[in-house]
Amino acid sequence: MYIALVVMNKNLRVKAHSEGLPLMDYILKRIKDLEKNTGTKRSIFAACPNSRAVLRAAIRSAKRNNAPVKFAATLNQVDLDGGYTGMTPDEFVRIIKEEARKVNLTGPVIIAVDHGGPWLKDKHKTENWSYDQSMSAVKQSFEAAIAAGYDLLHVDPTVDITLGKGENIDIDTVAERTLELIEHTENFRRNNGYKRISYEVGTEEVHGGLADMDVFKRFLNLLKSGLRERNLDDVWPCFVVGKVGTDLHTTLFDASVARELTSVAEPFGSMIKGHYSDNVDNPEDYPASGMGAANVGPEFTEKEYDVLIELDVLEEELFDKGEIAKRTFIKDILWEAVISSNRWKKWLQEDESPSDFYALSPERQEWLIKTGCRYIWEEDRVVATRSRLMENLNGKGIDTEIIVTSAIESAMDRYYEKFNLKGLNDLL
Repeated sequence: MYIALVVMNKNLRVKAHSEGLPLMDYILKRIKDLEKNTGTKRSIFAACPNSRAVLRAAIRSAKRNNAPVKFAATLNQVDLDGGYTGMTPDEFVRIIKEEARKVNLTGPVIIAVDHGGPWLKDKHKTENWSYDQSMSAVKQSFEAAIAAGYDLLHVDPTVDITLGKGENIDIDTVAERTLELIEHTENFRRNNGYKRISYEVGTEEVHGGLADMDVFKRFLNLLKSGLRERNLDDVWPCFVVGKVGTDLHTTLFDASVARELTSVAEPFGSMIKGHYSDNVDNPEDYPASGMGAANVGPEFTEKEYDVLIELDVLEEELFDKGEIAKRTFIKDILWEAVISSNRWKKWLQEDESPSDFYALSPERQEWLIKTGCRYIWEEDRVVATRSRLMENLNGKGIDTEIIVTSAIESAMDRYYEKFNLKGLNDLL
């Protein structure tokens, strides 16, 4: 798989290698060079591949916009156990290659682990794994990602389930665990002769976020000195995640905080990365404020859900006309699957009870179903029902794949435009 991706991005990878840089670092450097010449600021768009349809749409959107595409896959999504997408790192890379071949995508594809750290995989938390167990599993996941040909790892040891309620993990502990994971990963990579990779560090969730400037600066200084002590001076994260106003329930990007974080990170050689950028109100402010990149994920699950409901309505209309013999009732199946999975409980607010889904307001029920669908797309009953729905409609001359992927692509196209990425491949 590693060889396949090298071929797919051959020219840029050769240039990056000649300058001794990982692919992501090289692209960011070129963007900076272009900014000096043209004045145009750009932010990298990163899609969280929470379904096969999202993966496919991202490839096609990147092709149409002639721009790089970055995949940021959590260990819940893609891992050695298949994650909830059913993909291991090797399979993930293989499927990306297959989808890229279908549209002759030859531009940059950056593949990354998102939020790699102890207890950030739901299974580790719900099964109450020990720190050593979870840390060991993360190291194995990082090794598998490197072997598969990934380009970037987000090192994020900012969760500690052993702490009491209301306790925050100490930033010195975060730095030490970050260093441990980077050192282990670099030793594995170098000892096995794999290509250089990029790193992303930090989270928007620790201590209310790394928007606390004192915490932010201390973290970066601890990281700098720690890497030097480990003889890893040539390793430095290209991205640091910062809290910039957006989260699961807010959509306004705070450009002033982003500029302040950028001014601190820039002398270190890092750019700020935004998470939870879904449905953001002002995406054009990301590049304007100097943001390096932004992750978008649950938004695409919402789009996928919405378009399936659109197809459900279309199927009902055809059934009422007698053109379809049997309905699939996919909406009912999706709701049943999400509710029975109990994954919706992860996203409850403090004043909401996990004992009765239907006690929640209709608006909250709808939101939890939409965001929770990413966990159940690959369940057998959902796959089977979806397949029958597509067969019903395809048999009537309706191109369901185009309808589904185009809805997701449309949302992605917005970020390519607002992040000033259209046509970037020609300039790199």
